[in-house]
Amino acid sequence: MKLSSVAKLGGVAVFAALILAGCGSNSSQGGSSKTLNWTESANLPTMDLSKATDIVSGRMTNSTGEGLLRLAANNKVVPGVAKSYKVSKDGKTWTFNLRKSNWSNGKPVTAKDFVYSWQRTVNPKTASQYAYIFGNIVNANNVNTGKLPLSKLGVEAKGDYKLVVHLIKPQSFFKYMVAQTYYFPENKAAVQKNGSKYGTTSKALVYNGPFKMTNWNGTNDSWKLVKNNQYWNKNKVKLDAVNVQVIKDPSTALNSYQSNKIDFTTLNGTQVKQYKNNKEYHVNKEASTFYLEMNRKKDPIFKNANIRKALSYAIDRKQMADKVLADGSTAPKGYVPANMSKHNGKDFADAAYSKNGVSYNLAQAKKYWAKGLKETGKKSVTWNLLSDDTDGAKKSTEFVQSQLEKLPGLKINNQNLPFKTRLSRSTDGNFDLVITAWIADYPDPSNFLDLMTSTNSQNNGKFKNAEYDKLVKDYGGKDANNETARWNDMVKAEKILMDQNAIIPLYQTGKSGLLKSRVSGFEYFPTSPEYGFENASVK
Repeated sequence: MKLSSVAKLGGVAVFAALILAGCGSNSSQGGSSKTLNWTESANLPTMDLSKATDIVSGRMTNSTGEGLLRLAANNKVVPGVAKSYKVSKDGKTWTFNLRKSNWSNGKPVTAKDFVYSWQRTVNPKTASQYAYIFGNIVNANNVNTGKLPLSKLGVEAKGDYKLVVHLIKPQSFFKYMVAQTYYFPENKAAVQKNGSKYGTTSKALVYNGPFKMTNWNGTNDSWKLVKNNQYWNKNKVKLDAVNVQVIKDPSTALNSYQSNKIDFTTLNGTQVKQYKNNKEYHVNKEASTFYLEMNRKKDPIFKNANIRKALSYAIDRKQMADKVLADGSTAPKGYVPANMSKHNGKDFADAAYSKNGVSYNLAQAKKYWAKGLKETGKKSVTWNLLSDDTDGAKKSTEFVQSQLEKLPGLKINNQNLPFKTRLSRSTDGNFDLVITAWIADYPDPSNFLDLMTSTNSQNNGKFKNAEYDKLVKDYGGKDANNETARWNDMVKAEKILMDQNAIIPLYQTGKSGLLKSRVSGFEYFPTSPEYGFENASVK
């Protein structure tokens, strides 16, 4: 999803979740409080889970909704709307037995709400960028391309409280997928009532999760999560409310934290040096990679292999992570994050490592650049570099700009825009270069590699390679049940990306922050949605 110890889970090595514990209160109010004051560094683009792709939307829809299963500490899944489930011997049929639960308007949540939601997401009229992730459900791809009606999607409601899902092939990590927000249910009556306004304001929604959202008009930089008394597990929700405020400037956020206006803040590199010995300081490695995409469709010069190599070799990633960001982020080994997945004891990032994709060598970069300019008939080039308008994003674009402009004849203009605007422009192909990111939805390399197929809507740079597409098809098809063959397919696919510099990895994310010691039960996940409030409490 568009942004440390290792535990063995389902044959896949993943980051363990970090439980941050203590005891707490809103000191500005004194005494006992059941309100948590939180901050986001970017505005909320949408609450329509069929259209959301970003991490802010993911966090908020995860807090206000619930799927069949729910993420818990240590990247485990626990019962959600489904109180139990079973998988057929061939691994292709999953049957979920639903509990009786309600929407925030008191209407029952049924299996039909899941069928409707999934059909809505794969409906080509919805134009969901996450439709591809339903591709292993029977007929999903043909439904999404309009070749079959919605009713042919391989999910069915057996009465109100039994949901049966038919998969094309076994998928061991499907349990993690149904815990993600894009597999949550949607209330058909609410969608139809609000029409195009659905998910654009807090009032144009109904909720089935631990919290309801209030005071969000679609553009404001603050909103509130309040306890949902219709939630089936409401007795375990300790908070009455979470006040969320968007603070893009790290200094402003830190000042708010120090004055007890907020209970959590992320830290930039300068702040980390000051607070790394503070008892409230913590750093978490994320299964997330920031990378540079080049728009081949807008500017064919990016189809030139030497131009792409020059750009990649010109960037000193270690300096970027250690000196510029200095927030716990690290230089990447490739596109897929390190310490997320293992096979026979070997980490995927090590198995798929290619120095061509992440090495720094300015002299070599200049040679490739000169060769690429000659091949494309250019003497000089000017590009716009698109990114967000946060402090970290501005530092990143300034550094990348300074690195790339060491190539003779290259001029880079930085465009730091609001998160929502940047997402829209990336999707629309309105960029030359863009710094983007992906955080794992589930602990498997395919969650990253799938994005770069020639037909994937997240492939904003329009990379296209027939061998790569075949490898992705193979590990999801004929080799799906052969663990070693599937692993080798994914390793080869990653190496193609890196050897051809299809994208340019910049850094693997580390998140440093401060959390008030009076906050307890807050759960941190290395994969999307990053954290959950449902077990948190303050004193």
